[in-house]
Amino acid sequence: MSADSWPPQLKDWVAKCLGQMTDTNRTEAQAELRQVIADAFAAQTLWTTDWAGVQLKALMPQPVPQFNTPNLKRKSHENSPASKKVKKVFKNNTSSPALDPNDRAALDKRAQRFQREHEIEREKSRVGGQASIKANYQTSHLFNGFNSRSASPFGQSDDPEADPNVMDWDRHTIVGTSREIFKDYLRLTTEPKPDQIRPYPILQQTLLELKNRFREKTPYNWICSQFKSLRQDLTVQRIKNEFTVQVYEIHGRIALESGDMVEYNQCQATLKTLYELGIPGRVEEFTAYRILMLLHGRNRTELNIYVGQLTPKQKADPAVQHALNVHRALAMGNYHALFGLYTSVPNMGAYIMDHFVPRERAKALMTMTKAYKTIPLSFIHQELAFESPQEARIFLAEHSAACFTNASSPDGQKTLDCKPAGPQLAQAFEAKYRKVLIKGAI
Repeated sequence: MSADSWPPQLKDWVAKCLGQMTDTNRTEAQAELRQVIADAFAAQTLWTTDWAGVQLKALMPQPVPQFNTPNLKRKSHENSPASKKVKKVFKNNTSSPALDPNDRAALDKRAQRFQREHEIEREKSRVGGQASIKANYQTSHLFNGFNSRSASPFGQSDDPEADPNVMDWDRHTIVGTSREIFKDYLRLTTEPKPDQIRPYPILQQTLLELKNRFREKTPYNWICSQFKSLRQDLTVQRIKNEFTVQVYEIHGRIALESGDMVEYNQCQATLKTLYELGIPGRVEEFTAYRILMLLHGRNRTELNIYVGQLTPKQKADPAVQHALNVHRALAMGNYHALFGLYTSVPNMGAYIMDHFVPRERAKALMTMTKAYKTIPLSFIHQELAFESPQEARIFLAEHSAACFTNASSPDGQKTLDCKPAGPQLAQAFEAKYRKVLIKGAI
């Protein structure tokens, strides 16, 4: 029984509901639970619903019956026969699950089994090699709907120990039969059909062909559509293994190189989930990318939390160390160190830094114009890691700060006049960089 494709919040919510069910409300609660999940699936809101705030009506607390038992309030009568009789009546009439030890033991046992199944699935995801691929190909599928394969998604399993209160997602799987190597991406608006989905072996061929097409300089728009279609077929079939990680990593790198931050953010978000499942991949490389993206978005709270959760292995990786050094340079306002790091970025981190380096250059120039009266353009070119003095001059012009004491001189000999340039830089900074606009979410 697999539940890998459930949102973590949905898993916690289902476990919570199962733990609250009793013999008196189980039938009604199960029916309502099925209906809520079915409605969320039909509306495609499984991943956007705030499950922690969803409350089943069948599990709403019931008012406790009130009894006129004055003897219970007096210590002198606590041990009297009348008092014992009242306590017995109260115990037999209340519907509170906390007062039914036998039922509570059963609920605890069921909750433990639910957690154990999650641990089993997590362990499966850590197993590498062909056995892992085969297991994922046969059983790792995103559930397809409640009416396509079985009358009840909570139907009994052949496993004699299967919990009838846990949905058997494997009975609602899709296994593709299409033999097409390439398929344009189309957002699903209806139930997917097997003849429109490519099976696992075909998807492996698709990835190989896409890598070849990208090397041949095929237009990115077509490459992106094919990768999104490939990711969709993996998701629909609930395939989560090392191949899945490889697909998202490759698409993420291609998106970075092409400047498509929307698709990169989507790949990064999915990779974070896959890594948390224990599926191996280039964890350290994409950890460094995530740190740089958080620096770009100036999300200090999430950045501090994420950095605090890094493992010693991740911190020892050169790419992660570089990203942490960038974080330190930005926090200290050390632009000299920052732009030195910009010229030595490992992997593809420079594609992310390109998005926030202009902002940091403007901040550095604001600091420099406050400290000096004049600055040679050649010094700005070297200190802020411009490719040439001409590029530095164009940057100043774009920020309305091209104020030179010798404007007619060649770029290599120009000198910036800091007094008029400083206020112009400050205004341009407020207009261009006060807000960070990043599409997608990591």
